[in-house]
Amino acid sequence: MAEYDAISKRLIQTCPDDFVRFTLGRDDVEVDDILETEQPTVEMHRTDSLILVRIDGEEALVHTEFQTTDSTDTPMPIRMAGYKIRIIEQYGLPVYSFVIYLRPNAGRRDKGRFIQRLPGHRFFVQYKVIRLSEIEGQDIVAGGHHGLLPFAPLMKRPAGMASEEWLRQCIRRTDDVSLDHATKVDFLGGLALLSGLVYEPSTITSIISQEGLMDAIMRESSFAQYLKEQGVKQGVRERAVEDILDVLEVRFDAVSAHPFAAPIAAIDDLQRLKQLLRSAVQVDNLEAFQHLLDAEE
Repeated sequence: MAEYDAISKRLIQTCPDDFVRFTLGRDDVEVDDILETEQPTVEMHRTDSLILVRIDGEEALVHTEFQTTDSTDTPMPIRMAGYKIRIIEQYGLPVYSFVIYLRPNAGRRDKGRFIQRLPGHRFFVQYKVIRLSEIEGQDIVAGGHHGLLPFAPLMKRPAGMASEEWLRQCIRRTDDVSLDHATKVDFLGGLALLSGLVYEPSTITSIISQEGLMDAIMRESSFAQYLKEQGVKQGVRERAVEDILDVLEVRFDAVSAHPFAAPIAAIDDLQRLKQLLRSAVQVDNLEAFQHLLDAEE
């Protein structure tokens, strides 16, 4: 999902030092520059993040790709091989490459390497895979890498802690951290958006409102417009779900319509919900509607 890549890229540009130290696993790294990520090839390719760093006095590049889901059109190993070769060709510097998977189930089959085994023409490219769901979130919340705080809700929460309490703790820690006001509001806005990958929008909104942060985020965050658009979309979706269930209850039976509530409420695609609403008006019985609902899963 391009919007989450854009959010992640914006956050990494805000605190590049925290990101390169997190990905490289070392603190003796100096950030020199954030580079333009469009690579001049016949077909333009854009990497998510390319940062010029200095390690032990030597220049190197830290290349990061953010993935919400698995790469299907072009497998991730092939994409990363292409990125890395083009970066080396353009800059002539050593490259540390990373793929950061945002969703919990993404990237499980990514082994972090591309291998061509053709005899006499062997080719090997390696990169590091980071699945946020496997990172101990408490280490980020309690540590000094403030730039990673917006991603903390996607990380592994402490054992025994409920998911909503973990989200609340991440929000409070981000609000408490010593940052200038504009950066803090942007961090909270980014956290709210990224949390949508694992939390229901209503849960995120409720906790942020309870913490007294909603007004500031919606007024001042650079992500505010996107948050508003998501809120409108969520409202339209919820209304569509209610309309479908209302039609089924009126036409057939309120009790009989109840089993449809959960599967219909889980649908995010507004176009699909519109189609189901038309079907609810037209079908002869609940069995026919069930058949249509099952057919679209």
